[in-house]
Amino acid sequence: MLGFYENFPEGVHKKALFATSLSNKRLQQALTQILYKINCESFSLEEVSDSSIPHCTTIFEFGIAEELTFSYLDREEAKRVLKVIRKRPLSVMDLFCAIRYYKMGNNGKTALKFDYYMLRLLFSSKNSMEIRVFHERGPRHVSPEDLVRFVVSKLNETSPRKRLKPVSV
Repeated sequence: MLGFYENFPEGVHKKALFATSLSNKRLQQALTQILYKINCESFSLEEVSDSSIPHCTTIFEFGIAEELTFSYLDREEAKRVLKVIRKRPLSVMDLFCAIRYYKMGNNGKTALKFDYYMLRLLFSSKNSMEIRVFHERGPRHVSPEDLVRFVVSKLNETSPRKRLKPVSV
């Protein structure tokens, strides 16, 4: 089943609840497009996190689950996901996120250890979305909180009105 990873861990490192004025279909379409776009760009670590590594470039690689595997969200996969969502929105959207770090120096760029995350996005019929984040391994140059904040801010940048608003629990 597209969007669902059978082995998603029970214990998570971060949970966040958001209210939205969008339908699940429109929210999932926007998220898919944003994640595909993020996959095609690189960011300075300062744009993503409060980490203290200067001159560090960050590259995200998001993939979407399908039962026991994840598929990288390239152009073709994003089109396929959007086609499925158009027919019927998903109730769960599980994602894998590898965050690659490169320190820029006089001798070019040096790869640092990567972070590996899994995200579970749960969509309710009450105009809300919950994000659960599991940090699989890595140095946590980008914390689970930073990852949620970054994805939400990228989504909210695409509209004059906030698409996702945090809800206190």
